[in-house]
Amino acid sequence: MSLRQKLKWLGPGLVTGAADDDPSGIATYSQAGAQFGPNLLWTMLFAYPLMVAVQLASARVGRVTGNGLADNLKAIMPNWVVVVLVILLFIANTINIGADLAAMGEASALVAGGGKHLFTFGFALLSLLLQLYIPYRRYASFLKWLTLVLFAYVALLFMVRIDWAHALHGLVVPTIAGAGAITTIVAIFGTTISPYLFFWQAAQEVEEVDQSDEREPLTDASDQGPDALSRLRWDTFSGMALSNIVALAIMLGTAATLHAAGKTDIASAADAANALRPIAGTFAFAVFSLGIIGTGLLAVPVLAGASGYAVCGIGGWTASLEYKPHRARVFYAVIALGMALGIGLDWSSVNPMKALFWSAVINGVVAVPILIGLMLVVARRDIMGEFVAPMSLKVFGWLTTIVMGVAAIAMVVAPN
Repeated sequence: MSLRQKLKWLGPGLVTGAADDDPSGIATYSQAGAQFGPNLLWTMLFAYPLMVAVQLASARVGRVTGNGLADNLKAIMPNWVVVVLVILLFIANTINIGADLAAMGEASALVAGGGKHLFTFGFALLSLLLQLYIPYRRYASFLKWLTLVLFAYVALLFMVRIDWAHALHGLVVPTIAGAGAITTIVAIFGTTISPYLFFWQAAQEVEEVDQSDEREPLTDASDQGPDALSRLRWDTFSGMALSNIVALAIMLGTAATLHAAGKTDIASAADAANALRPIAGTFAFAVFSLGIIGTGLLAVPVLAGASGYAVCGIGGWTASLEYKPHRARVFYAVIALGMALGIGLDWSSVNPMKALFWSAVINGVVAVPILIGLMLVVARRDIMGEFVAPMSLKVFGWLTTIVMGVAAIAMVVAPN
């Protein structure tokens, strides 16, 4: 198969992986690099097969059944359980939206000057208008091109001096230095394997089917299975690889600069960018800051859209970015509400880091039952037909569920 065809296959998995590196995630990876140097790089190597497994399972559910994750969870869980999980998902996503918008506003103010709240409101309005009035086919293409902004963080590595021997050791030799490292590891897994990504990738596979005259759910067109599953694997493996490479670049870049200079007190992505200026230079600061803005433009609609798909899935309402607002009123109302509440958080007196902590706790708790449901769904022949998950996917999927269960317990009991 030609490289051009492989690039054409990139879609939901690529965007999902890129959205995983949102400004809140950048803050977490920056904290890890600044506080512990390259010693926690191994977490991303460990997380990669887990990420691939759960996102591949999510994509498989959407492509095979033609329905989103919430629809399928209702088949194996009581409705009230799914409703509670989706409400908690909406709360966590809204907090993340607020934190990401605030980081984008703060980064813009650092680069261009001016009031950060005004930038925050402008980015929120831009993102909402794009979702409301740009059809899915064009919007999906926009998101795919926006993933290129992530390479700014890879470029950062060419601007700073890296101790590659130390970096390689940190990548392949697990090191946990104290309780602070445990808390950071939990945060890394919490931001890397997040429930909103499960709902988004499944929903995007449904969108891809709905917007194509040739594609049908695999339960209705089993002959499309081999090509469809090959595309899912390539797309998901590539998207998660991009996500982890960028996370590694952020951790390594901040380790080589901030940690080496003794600057370990990083509270946000914008704080990391500002700290880079006197250490790595104005250009590195600008690249890091513009990366925050670009990843926010990618991640905010994914967060808001995931909430919309999940809510509409439990209520049976129409949910599609292809439709105009009057054809999917509930879907766009959920998106608009999430954005509005996110802006409200930026203007409120709520401490953003405390809000993100509780968002991580909610995500960690919600992820476990959703993962259990997801793994049960992909193993059910009455739902998946002949496309039930292979043994390898089941093993890594359940391993991910166990890891996230341990992380959830650690998030709940760890001191804030």
